[in-house]
Amino acid sequence: MIDATAGRRFGEGPLSRACALVYTLLVVELLLLTAVVPGLVGLVLLDRDAANVPLAAACLLPAGPALSAALYALHHRRRDLTDLHPAAAFWRGYRANVRGVVKLWVPWLVWLAVIGSSLGNLAAAGVPGWWAVLSVLIALAATLWVANALVITSLFAFRARDVARLAAYFLTRSPRATLGNAGLLIVAAGVTLVASEAASVLLASVLASMLLLNSRPMIAEVRDRFTT
Repeated sequence: MIDATAGRRFGEGPLSRACALVYTLLVVELLLLTAVVPGLVGLVLLDRDAANVPLAAACLLPAGPALSAALYALHHRRRDLTDLHPAAAFWRGYRANVRGVVKLWVPWLVWLAVIGSSLGNLAAAGVPGWWAVLSVLIALAATLWVANALVITSLFAFRARDVARLAAYFLTRSPRATLGNAGLLIVAAGVTLVASEAASVLLASVLASMLLLNSRPMIAEVRDRFTT
């Protein structure tokens, strides 16, 4: 009887849960890097020039499905140290969500490439300065939208157009989550500018975990109101 009680307690304490979280983050990070490495190599080799914006967008194509798989694996992670399968969860999420993610990720990348190319050629285009500010705000809103879309499509089985609508709806429905995600975006952009794209990718699993944390109210409302 004593041995059975001890067996149930093993792997369920605070230290064990912390170890389980660290292990899951490390495994998910490694798998995410594996999934995006072809694009990451190209992204690191590209010069930071406006002419390379479309190529940079193309290099980011593998990142959408990989981030979705990371979100899925982290959301379904086990807290029991004796029952961890993050790699299986990652690839299960990748296979289940890749088609839905691509339908949202590619249009966002195209839109961002258009905005980035425009911002890189403002002087040649001769457009007013307020246009640059507006373009940056549009790019920020689009990125916050795709963050919501990634979370929703990673955890729920909706059509792409319904995910797009829900992602836009929750930008204003959950302002605290939107502000939190904006903070994560600023951190990721700062790391990229100060170090490199590779440095921000090395923090991807942690940022994905924070994105899930910010999105908890949205996830709960989607589950309660929009699923049966």
